[in-house]
Amino acid sequence: MKTISAEELKKKIDAKEDFILVNVLSKDSFEARHISTSINIPVDEIENRAPSELPDKNKEIIVYCASTECQASPRVAKKLEELGYTNVTDYEAGVAGWQEARYELEGSAV
Repeated sequence: MKTISAEELKKKIDAKEDFILVNVLSKDSFEARHISTSINIPVDEIENRAPSELPDKNKEIIVYCASTECQASPRVAKKLEELGYTNVTDYEAGVAGWQEARYELEGSAV
């Protein structure tokens, strides 16, 4: 499974590269704190929502969750690959790593 660092992800966002950033935490967690430009598809909804919200199976998709201890994003990355997605990357450090790198988060709790 491919992974990406906070710095690499920040560069991609700043360069407005064409990819989909998916926060796989609960709706409440997403609303509290998330990386700008990301969409929210909770881990337990990925199988049902991926076909409509991620229709291009070859497009670059980067998934993330709360932190390196959180196993939601690796699970989603694996599930997306099983569903036939070809370009999935896990941002392992998640919200905690983004904050640690002093990058800006959005949401009601920031």
